[in-house]
Amino acid sequence: MKFTIYGSGCAKCKQLTANAEDAASAKGVEYEIEKVTDTNAIIDAGIMHTPALAIDGEIVIEGKVINADQIQQLLA
Repeated sequence: MKFTIYGSGCAKCKQLTANAEDAASAKGVEYEIEKVTDTNAIIDAGIMHTPALAIDGEIVIEGKVINADQIQQLLA
């Protein structure tokens, strides 16, 4: 499973990354994390608000940080 975190690397981006890692670990899922910080790449992905999270290429969260439990529900 691949998580892509879109954002500048701010505290909210780091929290979303940690929550995604916690969710995957709790589910026992193997994962990799890609961080996209380039503004042009973020815009090209169609993201208007950061932080954003994509799971296996599908954008599932944009403009907010959700907790690990909420991310686990997206993995179901």
